[in-house]
Order: sequence, then C-alpha cells, then structure tokens
Amino acid sequence: MRHLEVVAAVIINNGEILCMQRNLGKYEYVSYKYEFPGGKLEIGESQIQALMRELSEEMNLNIIINQDDFFMTVEHTYPDFSITMHSYICHVDNRTFTRNEHISHTWLKAESLATLDWAAADLPIVEKLKEGML
Repeated sequence: MRHLEVVAAVIINNGEILCMQRNLGKYEYVSYKYEFPGGKLEIGESQIQALMRELSEEMNLNIIINQDDFFMTVEHTYPDFSITMHSYICHVDNRTFTRNEHISHTWLKAESLATLDWAAADLPIVEKLKEGML
C-alpha cells in the first residue's frame, strides 16, 4: 500500500478556523470532504518548507511557519493508501487568499467544526481543536 507523508495548516483568524472543501478527486471517500489545507512533502523538503510551499501554491498565501507551531501528527489508513499528516497552527492577520484547488471554504469556531463533513484523516485534528487544545 502506498504511504504518503503530508502536512496541513490549521489557519486561524479572529478565533475562527479555516475549513477548505476538496474538489472531486480520484477517490470518492475524500471527494468533496472538508480538510485543512496542505499537501505532500517533496524529496528533500522539511515539513515546514512543504507546508509553506503548499499554502503558496494552493492559496497564494505566504506565511512564516515555525517549529513551535507544530500541533499534532495523525496516522490514517484509507482503503487505497495511508498517510502520516503533520499539522501546524498558523495564525493570520487577515482572510485574504485565493482558492486555487478547493471548491469552497468556511471559517468556523472550534466548537462548530463537527458540523462539516471532514476527510477521515482530519477528524483527530478536529477533535483536538474542539477540546480546546490550542
């Protein structure tokens, strides 16, 4: 089974968290699900380098991320692949970005995150955020 190492950003502005909705994809079980933005590490990249690159590519969002921003790592196995996802808390001063890959987005307080249909790998992050573990 294919294994991917990925990174994700928990982007926070004014007490609300950015939730991005995926487009139709190769696998039905992640299509149209909500997720935290990010993507795959490329060869030779650190987690932080990969996340800053992905946010720039996917959202035209250029932010500085530090090791202190690390939030949690999730291991998840989907039917066709498994992932190790490293997440980071990213505070932003404004909500200006461009959706280059996602079809929709919303900003929600942590206690409302569970109202969305999340990709399974993102659920442990949602749960920890709901518990106020920021």
